[in-house]
Amino acid sequence: PGWLVPTSCAAGNPSQSTSLHYMSPYQLNAYALALTAVGEIIQHYDSDKMFPALGFGAKLPPDGRVSHEFPLNGNQENPSCCGIDGILEAYHHSLRTVQLYGPTNFAPVVTHVARNAAAVQDGSQYSVLLIITDGVISDMAQTKEAIVNAAKLPMSIIIIGVGQAEFDAMVELDGDDVRISSRGKLAERDIVQFVPFRDYVDRTGNHVLSMARLARDVLAEIPDQLVSYMKAQGIRPRPPPAAPAHSPPQSPVRTPPASPLHTHI
Repeated sequence: PGWLVPTSCAAGNPSQSTSLHYMSPYQLNAYALALTAVGEIIQHYDSDKMFPALGFGAKLPPDGRVSHEFPLNGNQENPSCCGIDGILEAYHHSLRTVQLYGPTNFAPVVTHVARNAAAVQDGSQYSVLLIITDGVISDMAQTKEAIVNAAKLPMSIIIIGVGQAEFDAMVELDGDDVRISSRGKLAERDIVQFVPFRDYVDRTGNHVLSMARLARDVLAEIPDQLVSYMKAQGIRPRPPPAAPAHSPPQSPVRTPPASPLHTHI
């Protein structure tokens, strides 16, 4: 299934060069570079390459309503974008049409994806939510609760941190050291992987040093997370498809004696 790519809209005015969303005519900004690099890795695991892309933390036209769950392409009926280029186009479209505005709430988009994941739990679909963020989060308690509730569903969350901020809250959500909990309820399994993007780019922040290392770390926990869900639900791998049946025998065909090989497909 398509994975969603919420892009945090709380990293400054995109018209100012100090913003992580700054739209330079010469190079990708931090969000676009992270989206391109990580998207190139993950897109190959999606069959139709159509990705619903959401933003959070902005005032929307025409009335300035604040939203934490809006389609980057502006299409409420169909937020899906075609490939990485489509997501980038929608991201730039949103920067031109919405006004970035806090607070930065993660819970609505986590709940959004969880709703979709809950609709198909037979093992035929598994959703991966990619969140690109500068590390700011305003609803930590609600996000932890949303993740704990989502841990029983066929989904994983990859959080990519951009910029130079502290990411203590993202590390906490990752839950590698201490399993995440909410209201005394422990998450059934670990479904979050946090990757600080700055560890994979050069000093200028414009070039990824090693796509192979980034790919390894972005995908490090997804296989085990997927398997843990299938095991918890008692879902076993489907047997490989049966070999096609041979067509009924035809009347013998004479072949020249000098032809020693006959290939049946």
